[in-house]
Amino acid sequence: MEIKKTKKANLENKKILFTEIGLVVTLAICLLAFEWKTYDKSVTMTDNTTQLATEEESVPIIPPDLPPPPEMPKIPIVSDVIEIVDDAVKIKDDLILSTEDNKNLAVQVMDYVPKQVVEETVEEDIPVAVVEEKPQFMGGDENEFTKWVFKNLIYPEIAKENNIQGRVTLSFVVGPDGRVVDVKVLRGIDASLDKEAVRVVSMSPKWTPGKQRNKPVRVKYTFPVIFQLR
Repeated sequence: MEIKKTKKANLENKKILFTEIGLVVTLAICLLAFEWKTYDKSVTMTDNTTQLATEEESVPIIPPDLPPPPEMPKIPIVSDVIEIVDDAVKIKDDLILSTEDNKNLAVQVMDYVPKQVVEETVEEDIPVAVVEEKPQFMGGDENEFTKWVFKNLIYPEIAKENNIQGRVTLSFVVGPDGRVVDVKVLRGIDASLDKEAVRVVSMSPKWTPGKQRNKPVRVKYTFPVIFQLR
């Protein structure tokens, strides 16, 4: 036979209530554990222990033997009494030296002579149109030099092949010694023609230098070299 129970005796109906009570108890225990406080125990020292610790701390420490400190220098005592002492000393005659007796010890005094500064004079190039006496080339003028240039001029082969011709304008200076210097190309047409013109003019013989106030000076020329194929 099946055992019949009353509804009041059936615990399944109170299962949810018991679960809630258990959760509340568990939560209360957790809160109590977090709020629990502990206190440090105070240790009381007896008079004998305190007295022993005091006696141990008051033990003197004996330092090792140290050298004695250095003695302080004695400060001389200045006396207000001035003693006059007879300090007459005999000086030997040979200790007295004179510049008259020993000429090696004499100092020679010389008059001051200011150093003369020599100013270097920079000679300026005088244009040929301004100079009083123009330079001369082999007893002639610029036309004689033109004839000499064309006589010694060699037409470059590369310029011939490319049919290059025209005028190369040079500048040069006839120095006080009659030499031709500072040959420069003012206006060129081709590298080979420019080089040949400079070469011929640079190998020029000496000129008779030009003069300004009867003094040889530097005279500057502007000289055209014409290259023309025939």
